[in-house]
Amino acid sequence: MPANLTPQYKAAEARYHAATAHDEKLDALREMLALLPKHKGTEKLQGDLRKKLAKLEEEGEHVAKSGHRGPDPAHVHKEGAGQWALVGPPNAGKSSLLAALTHAHPEIADYPFTTRAAQPGMATVDDVQVQLVDTPAVAAGHTEPWLPSLVRAADGVLVVVEVDADQPEEDWRAIADLLERARVLPRGRARPADASPLLAEKPVLVLANKCDLDPDGTFATLAREAVWPELPFLPVSATRGDGLDALRPRLLSELGRIRVYTKEPGHPPDQGRPFVLSAGATVEDLARLVHGDLAARLHFARIWGAHARFEGQQVDRHHVLEDRDVVELHA
Repeated sequence: MPANLTPQYKAAEARYHAATAHDEKLDALREMLALLPKHKGTEKLQGDLRKKLAKLEEEGEHVAKSGHRGPDPAHVHKEGAGQWALVGPPNAGKSSLLAALTHAHPEIADYPFTTRAAQPGMATVDDVQVQLVDTPAVAAGHTEPWLPSLVRAADGVLVVVEVDADQPEEDWRAIADLLERARVLPRGRARPADASPLLAEKPVLVLANKCDLDPDGTFATLAREAVWPELPFLPVSATRGDGLDALRPRLLSELGRIRVYTKEPGHPPDQGRPFVLSAGATVEDLARLVHGDLAARLHFARIWGAHARFEGQQVDRHHVLEDRDVVELHA
């Protein structure tokens, strides 16, 4: 029986044979396995792909345990309520934005490709923190080979562009190529009919930096025309602070996160340490996060806040929580 391999499978196979980095080979193999038609004629090929995949995964685990290889530049340990990857062309001001939004101290200079490695920092959003990761510049023919893996692993992408860039279309083509290689579909953008099954939908925001140099918005209009129309476009200034106060809450809301506060009967809620959950989480999800055993013993809960019908409303374990709810768990 013929295998009937699709053009998408053959493209993934070509990427596998051309790949030199371990993570790139893994990514291509996983896509090949997902795209491979499943029938009797492909059983042997399925087995061969699984063996290659298992071998690569085993090699990766062995290297990680042995410590023979240096730190993986594509991996930045996630902290806080979520992780955003900052990407952009040379001199767009990514490092300046990281410094303005967090307590990180990246190297900042007026020459291109100053940033050589991933640089994380924590941005405070009210009473929680969100992680931002600065990355090396992206340009046509010059993208770090590990950057697509880092972008794919992040929860969201902040694309930083220079509002008065000389070649905004060329800059955007390099960013679009990076998103494609990372298998990232910006939320709100139509999914292509021939899309890879590994394509991951994520929030992508475009930050038009240096808007302080564009008082009448002329350059911002031109920069806006260069990027995909579905993407949120936010003029900001890392040096003067324009737009940063409006950006901070979006770093949390765009990731689909909510904050929930707990309280003990007869005591005020702990407003300083909220639990962070994904939108749509239930009382049971919160109980499991507080303590694994608590979810099994949960009897009911009481909630306070703008979304409660009345203060102290009694709800069951399946009740969907909202941002800034106060919850009292009863086991």
